[in-house]
Amino acid sequence: GFTDPKYFHPRPSAAGGGYDAIRSGGSNLGPTSKTLIDTVRKRVKEYRKENHLTPDALVPVDAVTASASGLDPHISEKNALLQAPRVAKTRGLSDEVVLKEIKNHMEGRDFGILGEPRVNALLLNLALDRKL
Repeated sequence: GFTDPKYFHPRPSAAGGGYDAIRSGGSNLGPTSKTLIDTVRKRVKEYRKENHLTPDALVPVDAVTASASGLDPHISEKNALLQAPRVAKTRGLSDEVVLKEIKNHMEGRDFGILGEPRVNALLLNLALDRKL
């Protein structure tokens, strides 16, 4: 997992201590689970703080919930755009450079119809590392 502020952070992981392929799988917590609700509330607060957002800023769901496998490197475009100013500032890059890399790493819907456009945070972070 990428936790340093210079990196785009992927979805939270439910796989072991984080991104453990042997323990890949979801949390199996349902929408009425107090544990899930408390965890998401905590993650929303942390995401807003980390990305210097206002207390009422909407946080993309993929920023605070784990994927079914717990290993998904993809984040939504909105999630990437909200993290971009933090990443740019921490790396000493212009917002324009970071936004261009996001655009370069956008992936479309599978087969043109399934899912949502997304950004592979792993490949994006590696590309930004090569710029140093």
